[in-house]
Amino acid sequence: MSGNDSYKDAKSIYDFTAKSIKGEDVPLTKYKGHVCLIVNVASKCGLTATNYKELNELYDEYAESKGLRILAFPCNQFNGQEPGGSEEICSFADRHKVKFDLFEKINVNGDDTHPLWQYLKKEKGGTLGNFIKWNFTKFIVDKEGKVVERHGPNVDPSKLKSHLEKYF
Repeated sequence: MSGNDSYKDAKSIYDFTAKSIKGEDVPLTKYKGHVCLIVNVASKCGLTATNYKELNELYDEYAESKGLRILAFPCNQFNGQEPGGSEEICSFADRHKVKFDLFEKINVNGDDTHPLWQYLKKEKGGTLGNFIKWNFTKFIVDKEGKVVERHGPNVDPSKLKSHLEKYF
């Protein structure tokens, strides 16, 4: 799906395509049958070290055994904390031994919001509104591609284990 209103007719995340950090189109049907954790990331945020470390740990614990997939979307909309291009983001990810799927930098709020993120916010609004408030907002998507939970930036990935286990 493309176009700014395409998210309105979406039935699941499988209706979307996103660009990988390498610039390749990735149809999200690739994740059918997998529990997914979708998160907006930034390399220069105070939450970065904990989140990247714990996202890697979740991936190590559940990717092979339970089929967890983590989809990370860099975003520079919060205090300019993801200023680099794809090359710098890849270098950062390599230094942090990222194993999960990294996508091209996107907007999660405003007129140019990526359609997937419009859909995520529509399906699970936040407590103060549907907008994304900060880096490392996390959405859990079940094996059918439905958004089932939303967790704020203050919830460390390690705290999501019991939530994720409900959907495996």
